[in-house]
Amino acid sequence: MHMQKNKKLKTNKMSNNEWPLWEVFIRSKQGLNHKHVGSLRASDEVMAIENARDVYTRRSEGISIWVVESNSVFASDSSDADEFFEPADSKIYRHPTFYDVPDGIEHM
Repeated sequence: MHMQKNKKLKTNKMSNNEWPLWEVFIRSKQGLNHKHVGSLRASDEVMAIENARDVYTRRSEGISIWVVESNSVFASDSSDADEFFEPADSKIYRHPTFYDVPDGIEHM
């Protein structure tokens, strides 16, 4: 019983010193771009790449892996979406509805 108590204290102490969180991006064999596939914790970039390979490419899905420490990612705030993306909505000529698609073209 005494050992379990010490073990629990040790676990709690370690949780305060967690490894950094990394975002993982994989480029598939058929893809041209990297896609976000998940997150993991690792002590450094080498460990993050190795863990990402082991966790996210077990079936040889990818040909390239990117890892980015989560605190280095800067993103727009979803609550600002209307204001942030509004300029594109006001330029209706950018929408493909103004262009005729030639006969015989199925996918564009």
